[in-house]
Amino acid sequence: MTFAIDFTQTAADHVRAFGKFEQQIVLGAVEEQLRHEPTTETRNKRRLGPSALSNWELRVGNFRVFYEVILENEQQAVKITAVGRKEHNKLYVGGKETLL
Repeated sequence: MTFAIDFTQTAADHVRAFGKFEQQIVLGAVEEQLRHEPTTETRNKRRLGPSALSNWELRVGNFRVFYEVILENEQQAVKITAVGRKEHNKLYVGGKETLL
């Protein structure tokens, strides 16, 4: 079962703010980890509790990809809502410190 991957405008802007090499790392991980089994919890994918960013988190090194899984009728999609960078114990999304 293959899922479509859609970025919100905000999430796309977050990715564009990274350098090309960092963009390739994030986009490659999104394609590899979320295309087929986005709801299977692994070491790098986990369901979040109540959060303003999304329901799921994908960890890619120091990067964090926040996403929601949409299962409606025939549509199966992953909606990327935010992408950030983790530095020590702080998360920066869109250049601003964000709390989970």
